[in-house]
Amino acid sequence: MTHPVLSLVLVLWASASAAAERPTRADLQRALALHERSVVKVKGVRGEGPGIIVGGEGQVLTAVGHVNLEGAQVEYERRVLPATVLLADAALKVAVVAAPPGTYPAVPVQVETGNPAGQWLIGVVRGPGRKQTPMSAQAREAPAPFIDVDLILPPGSPLFDTRGRMVAVAVQRHGRGCRALPLDAVKQRLAPRVASP
Repeated sequence: MTHPVLSLVLVLWASASAAAERPTRADLQRALALHERSVVKVKGVRGEGPGIIVGGEGQVLTAVGHVNLEGAQVEYERRVLPATVLLADAALKVAVVAAPPGTYPAVPVQVETGNPAGQWLIGVVRGPGRKQTPMSAQAREAPAPFIDVDLILPPGSPLFDTRGRMVAVAVQRHGRGCRALPLDAVKQRLAPRVASP
């Protein structure tokens, strides 16, 4: 069986291609479908919020505030599953947890190298009546390695490119939007953990 952190690094390893065009209605609908399929709720002692399945073996990327070192729970298909914390990084504000072994609907990912500022990103926001609505905004410069996006997303929410690939995760509310961490920063943090015994 493949080591769960190694599996996640392999999933996140990809080449870059930025999209500068504004997302179409089809792009928005694709992101909504991926969100509905792969977003779960992560619960810990300190809080709860969304997470996104990024590994077919049950690896979930979320905000660090939703987990504690002893573990977490993942709510998936109306079941509450125990999860092991693989990574909790307070500086990057992200965590990776592993649900019990199984087959999960992992979201496609794209690891962009370089700063994605200026790229159109898609997130799913809750509108009136708690209806989920896909919306887009351009990523803006923020203190490295973060970007700012003018979408009000809870920490742990995915951000997609116009091709329907996850490229960043929201890590905190910021101004009239959110601060997000590109997946390249997550990959860089995970790689040394795989190299160490």
